[in-house]
Amino acid sequence: MPQSDRINLPRVLSRLPSLCVGLPNRIRGLRIAGRKLDEEEAGLRLCLERAVANNPEGLAIAFEGRRITYRELDRWSNRLANYLRATGSQPGEVVAVMMENRPELLAVTAALSKLGVIAAFLNTSQQGKVLQHSIELVKPARIIAGEERLACFDALDHVLPEADSQRLCFSDCDTLSESGNSPSGWVNLAEQANMQSDDLASPYRSLGKEPFCYFYTSGTTGLPKAAILTNGRYMKAFGGVGLASVQLKQSDRVLVPLPFYHGTAMVVGWGSALAGAAGLVMTRQFSASQFWELVREYDVTAFCYVGELCRYLLAQPESPYDRSHSVRIMFGNGLRPGIWQDFKRRFGIDRVLEFYGSSEGNVGFLNLLNFDATVGLTTVPYAIVEYDLEQDKPRRFGDGFMRKVKRGEAGLLLGEITDDSPFDGYTDAGKTEKTILRNVFKTGDAWFNTGDLMRDQGYRHAQFVDRLGDTFRWKGENVSTTEVENVLAALPGVSEAVVYGVEIPRTNGRVGMVAIRTEMSDFDPSDVLPAMRDELSSYAIPVFVRQVGEMHTTGTHKYQKTQLKKEGFDPSRIDGPLWVLLPGEARYQRLTHDIHARIHKGHYRF
Repeated sequence: MPQSDRINLPRVLSRLPSLCVGLPNRIRGLRIAGRKLDEEEAGLRLCLERAVANNPEGLAIAFEGRRITYRELDRWSNRLANYLRATGSQPGEVVAVMMENRPELLAVTAALSKLGVIAAFLNTSQQGKVLQHSIELVKPARIIAGEERLACFDALDHVLPEADSQRLCFSDCDTLSESGNSPSGWVNLAEQANMQSDDLASPYRSLGKEPFCYFYTSGTTGLPKAAILTNGRYMKAFGGVGLASVQLKQSDRVLVPLPFYHGTAMVVGWGSALAGAAGLVMTRQFSASQFWELVREYDVTAFCYVGELCRYLLAQPESPYDRSHSVRIMFGNGLRPGIWQDFKRRFGIDRVLEFYGSSEGNVGFLNLLNFDATVGLTTVPYAIVEYDLEQDKPRRFGDGFMRKVKRGEAGLLLGEITDDSPFDGYTDAGKTEKTILRNVFKTGDAWFNTGDLMRDQGYRHAQFVDRLGDTFRWKGENVSTTEVENVLAALPGVSEAVVYGVEIPRTNGRVGMVAIRTEMSDFDPSDVLPAMRDELSSYAIPVFVRQVGEMHTTGTHKYQKTQLKKEGFDPSRIDGPLWVLLPGEARYQRLTHDIHARIHKGHYRF
């Protein structure tokens, strides 16, 4: 582990004075984050009410020229809630929501929270059998969809609620007016809601233990699962991230260019805006080329990120306007150590509040002390245990129990399941049980398996290494795909690089392969092989290279590697250039059908 990545006591002590800034809110936020909230009133409704009371005429949402104040958002969500309640919505039922990023999505979410109704946020890229599966998982009483996504439901009539009043839609326009006609079989929700009162009588008092929403996993390795997020866990994120850490003010403008069907945007991004009664700047989708123009247009002072977003921004041509902005803080997850310093230097951003967590998980980290290349620290019970990559499971020793890694080493991150840090899991009880490891350190204990490799940095700090299944073992060494990707993506001519392990017959482990997107028509991996050898260990240099026209990603910018792994290095299954670095060779060569056959027959000693 590089010296700069190590956390020691002097470094921790040197940062403690910075925590005195906004101390009352830090204390309040940490109390909320650290308290058991099962039997207390909690949730989005309370957070929105607080923001409305503190900043009623302040900007709540800015989107494509529209500006909505907190008072307007509150009244709008009240009208929606009144209509939904009048037409049968009850606390505890599920409403599936499918809408692109726009204010209507947040108004609907607020309305559902005021009724105690569970929102199931459908991924807007889903369609066909995957969308059908997601709907059947939660059995919604209603569907609320944006007009822009209605075509996805055309062939799914048999799994949708039957009555027209249970199929509600927003036209893809300014729904503060009553414009837009509803398609056949759907009710125009904006038109109906605008006839309701601005006031909501007796909003539902949601308890912390009750579900707030369902977020769907990306489904890159199978069909999606619906992860449960309770009102209590929403409130803990609001307190721990929004109040105690990000600490936005009413004058702040925070840009969240991520999909709001995901927890990073809906919970962390919007929750942090609500904590400071600050303005949320929404964008329908992320654009690397227009990002900084949007930042300047709306006087953005903070933004919420995922790691791939940062890499896309860094890959843009440098500009004299790179530092011409008012951003002072960025918060999110997945910023890789390899580009951390470069990003901060180029764009002049000092505070990076990296966090780690998942929609369903019970353990989270936050970079509260603003160290580089770390997800920060946590107050919940966790462990980083030794993991056998070849056997693809955590190591158990002679006594049947696991062992924690030493400081500086990487292992599997586990979160202990206790009354104060419960694991809410998924709507499918069987899927929930599969993610629990039992009898880890003693008989009867239970731990949530995050599926992530983390490095212990000391003093309860950790560094994200890789997702299990991405990290592979070759030549007796562990290879982190993200670390190799960071090196390859910085090479001349390489626009994007996705690294994964593939099996070669008659060898142990998996060897490295990379899919590369490049704008160069005459790209040859041999030209960058010397640079690879300068930056990577010999066992980490990809043996196979394929060139692709585009990279397929999830809505949250995670690469979809499943299909790449299935195709392996078989030239009969791959369109486009394919190369191999054969043992003892100094250059890559085209992988022909003959070479492929010889590899499978064991003619080469890899």
